[in-house]
Amino acid sequence: MYRGSSIAVVVPAHQEAEHIRRVLLAIPAYVDHVVVVDDGSTDATSQMARSVEDPRVRVHRHATNLGVGAALRTGYRLAFEAGADVAVVMAGDAQMDPADLPRLLDAIPEAGYAKGDRLSWPDAREKMPWTRWVGNHVLAGLTRMATGLNVRDSQCGYTALTRTAAARIDVSRMWPGYGYPNVMLAELARAGVPIREVPVRPIYGAEASGIRAQHALVVIPGLLARIALQRAMRP
Repeated sequence: MYRGSSIAVVVPAHQEAEHIRRVLLAIPAYVDHVVVVDDGSTDATSQMARSVEDPRVRVHRHATNLGVGAALRTGYRLAFEAGADVAVVMAGDAQMDPADLPRLLDAIPEAGYAKGDRLSWPDAREKMPWTRWVGNHVLAGLTRMATGLNVRDSQCGYTALTRTAAARIDVSRMWPGYGYPNVMLAELARAGVPIREVPVRPIYGAEASGIRAQHALVVIPGLLARIALQRAMRP
């Protein structure tokens, strides 16, 4: 429990056999449930996750790779079914520092959705690869225009969602692939859910990103254009 709330950590993972144990072993003791969603990995991600001797850890495996948004749909469902009041997303690639978790949780319940902001971290420019720095700024600007939200780092996946906020949107219809953070923000804004950003550490190592140029240049901008159109047509 954290300040009287039951906390679940949802860990979407695809091909993360090298990192998943380190992620799970670092999850703080005040977390009540840990839901690992192996999104169709062909390596030993599930086996490595199950090798962690922690009764909080539950591993669910998709038979095929459905996308990170689809993994989160499953993870949120299992987390809230387990009784969590808040579901936090910590990816399986060890790019989210558990030390930042209280900062997200302290933004709840004033915000129904708290999210990380790597771009506001003091030395973010030095820690982030140049392409990520520029790309995140561009996509955040497009997201602000499309949603009307004043968000600085739209693509950061380190988030905390309350059970109450989840009930106000249809999480089961979350966009299945990359672009899910943008669609999530648009749905939360439409539902009037308060959103708060908090600075979190940008962590980058030798791990390869699953985001490709077509996601950043075509898929996500296309989703944002649709979001902007839907917002403009709304009464």
